[in-house]
Amino acid sequence: MKKNNIAILGDGGWGTALAILLCRKGFKVTIWSAFRKYARYLNKKRINTKFLPSIKIPDQVIITYDLKEAIKDKQIIVLAAPSQYLRSVLKKIRRCSFSHAAIFLSVTKGIELKSLKRMSQVIYQELGKVKLAVLSGPTIAYEVAKGIPTTAVIASTDNYLRQYLQEIFMTDRFRIYTNSDVVGVELGGSIKNVIAIACGISDGLGFGTNTKAAILARGLVEISRLGRAMGARTTTFSGISGLGDLVTTCISPYSRNRFVGEQLGKGRRLKQIESHMQMIAEGIPTAKSTYFLSLKYKVDMPITKEVYAVLYKNKSPLGAVRDLMAREKKKE
Repeated sequence: MKKNNIAILGDGGWGTALAILLCRKGFKVTIWSAFRKYARYLNKKRINTKFLPSIKIPDQVIITYDLKEAIKDKQIIVLAAPSQYLRSVLKKIRRCSFSHAAIFLSVTKGIELKSLKRMSQVIYQELGKVKLAVLSGPTIAYEVAKGIPTTAVIASTDNYLRQYLQEIFMTDRFRIYTNSDVVGVELGGSIKNVIAIACGISDGLGFGTNTKAAILARGLVEISRLGRAMGARTTTFSGISGLGDLVTTCISPYSRNRFVGEQLGKGRRLKQIESHMQMIAEGIPTAKSTYFLSLKYKVDMPITKEVYAVLYKNKSPLGAVRDLMAREKKKE
């Protein structure tokens, strides 16, 4: 296969892990950091101590603060910025001279707060009709960087494009499936973070496996309900980017969203939790955007509603549990 030049826009743990994976496959990879000082630090240390500690970044990976240089002559541009900052990055890209033949791959999981748009919708709105796919799944960055067997999904409405990217990203330890359901893959990867906060709250309150199993099962129902209302295929949510990602995020000790919920369950305030975190927990803004999507599409999402109330209305975690358990009797 032709060795494409690839840009990773975003210096977080996931972007860094993908850069390492692609470099090991022999691709020429450039990481763009939005922060000049941290770009210099990464170039010197070759370890992303903030977001992916103890994993060495190969010397062949170029790290830069210059966005124009990062995307120049790149055949593939991977968008790995946090969801609430992606639009501002796209506006900067638009001001640069990027190849309109370039393929864009979104690996960002989230729903924009102001517009309630999925990331692919934001990308199209800012860059026009570019070649676009999304990658999602149960992909803890540290495990991927360590070469632990992992699966993910690349979704695009373009059959050739998703198969082409499948070949580029797939390794003997990183198995890629393809899917044409972009809406379902994006929603599954985003809303699972909200359910993970609920599972973390359960952990923080000292509840057990029964409770977590109930949150996982009913959480998947909520994701599927909203997905159907927004045009996704129901079967997508039982796959890698749905159930697979949901389970990983709800049980992994590396899950930032589960951690946020756990700390809330232990009585800490959200601002206090966030002030001690290096990385963004996407489930925090996504809980608000998903709650408003549920209102827009008139979809019943009780777990999401309660997580939103705990995060943004100062509702007590125990109060949220009480109200969930006291809901009107119904069929499954």
